[in-house]
Amino acid sequence: MSEALDSRALRDAYGHHPSGVVFVGALVRGAPCGLAASSFVPVSLDPPLVSICVQNTSTTWPRIAVSESLGISVLSDSHKDAIGTLSAKTGDRFVDVTIATSDRGAIFVDGCGLWLEGSVDQTIDAGDHVIVIVRLKDIIIRDGQASPMIFYRSACRELAAEI
Repeated sequence: MSEALDSRALRDAYGHHPSGVVFVGALVRGAPCGLAASSFVPVSLDPPLVSICVQNTSTTWPRIAVSESLGISVLSDSHKDAIGTLSAKTGDRFVDVTIATSDRGAIFVDGCGLWLEGSVDQTIDAGDHVIVIVRLKDIIIRDGQASPMIFYRSACRELAAEI
């Protein structure tokens, strides 16, 4: 028996697929700006492309979309206390969060195992979201950092230990 395809049923269904949580940020008029996303997907090795999906209602995305460079930080379990502010709709998303800035103006969250830097390659309208394809310019793998944070069933969770 199938559930009706209403937004609540779809949200519950999509929630059964775990995904990583990233923070996408850039300097905007000299100040850090960014948003959290749980819809990050590697797309292509050649050319190096990744994607994120952003709600059409986002007021942050239009501000960072035109940036020369975007930083994508794969958030870790050490960010469990900061995820609330990093994903807040209003207020200072960088309270008690240490950030780094690249020479090109990308913003990165400290304590992540992976930082990616790139720029918008293309956008695709997709219902109530826009799919953003980012062409990578640089990667920084920080071995020894904490495990990635996982978004599952509408909550951020820590990755379970290997079995």
